[in-house]
Amino acid sequence: MTRVLIADDEPMIRAGVRAVLSTDPDIEIVAEAGDGHEAVELVRLHRPDVAVLDVRMPRTDGIDAAAEISRTVPATGVIMLTTFGEDDYILRALGCGAAGFLIKSGEPEELLAGVRAVADGAAYLSPKVAARVVAHLASGGAGARAGRRVAAREKVAGLTPREREVLSFLGSGLSNGQIARRLHVVEGTVKAHVSSVLSRLGVENRAAAAVVAHEAGVVPAHPTEND
Repeated sequence: MTRVLIADDEPMIRAGVRAVLSTDPDIEIVAEAGDGHEAVELVRLHRPDVAVLDVRMPRTDGIDAAAEISRTVPATGVIMLTTFGEDDYILRALGCGAAGFLIKSGEPEELLAGVRAVADGAAYLSPKVAARVVAHLASGGAGARAGRRVAAREKVAGLTPREREVLSFLGSGLSNGQIARRLHVVEGTVKAHVSSVLSRLGVENRAAAAVVAHEAGVVPAHPTEND
């Protein structure tokens, strides 16, 4: 059973997220919060597997709440709910420990897939979010876009062939267990590869590594279905 906390200052949004997640019998909603401060307190109390946080909330916003959750309850994976136009928030959230990013107007299946992936220890970037992040990072013009692409490819070039393969799976949102099954190795080996990839790329978490993978163009256009 995957235990989930939902935090959004709009009751209708919380109800919608709850309704979608309730369609999966293996997901249990353990608490709901109306702001980031309350979300942090409830995460400490209930210790859910996943916290789904709106980016913009009163008292404490979703990004600060995500950072506090990652610091004090690292076993709880954080998914950020965003809207178009909040690209700066997404970029900030990449450095605060959030493992998943979803667009509120996305398909319900993406929310379910994101919660399952993050609960399994993976990073999950909605395809729309990944496209927005890469586009925003390149918004300085053709020169900036080319520069970021070149920089990402240079970072990836420093990886071993196996690490590049692992990075492509990270960009597709796969967990360590799913990557292990595809590579026919034990999960501990994948964990070691992931740690090495993060270190070599100079990024803090799997979500940030996924952005590099998208910028470098190493994510398959049609990734294999998750196990």
